[in-house]
Amino acid sequence: MAEGIARDLGHEAASAGTHPPESGQVAKYAIEVLEELGIDTSGLRPKNINAVYPGEYDAIISMGCGVSCPAVPIDVDWGLEDPHGGEKGVYRKTRDTIRLLVSNLVESHTDA
Repeated sequence: MAEGIARDLGHEAASAGTHPPESGQVAKYAIEVLEELGIDTSGLRPKNINAVYPGEYDAIISMGCGVSCPAVPIDVDWGLEDPHGGEKGVYRKTRDTIRLLVSNLVESHTDA
């Protein structure tokens, strides 16, 4: 969701995880709650963290989810709960939290 939200706000972003789903599909509710806000989800797909080169980005953000990733230098850990398996409302809450955090991150980098 973070990648879609950041791109919707006009920023370049990539999202990857330590254990992306083998299905190769983004969670149904994640897509639905992003589309509720008119966010384009057409290019979103799960990627393994090994497929993303950290040196290409200004900041590496961990969603938290209780997973450590010593191979990637984490700049910020947002400590979010993984909504996987939750109801649609859980995905909405996570979406809204991510949107606020991304907006705050962009604002803090703009002010610097």
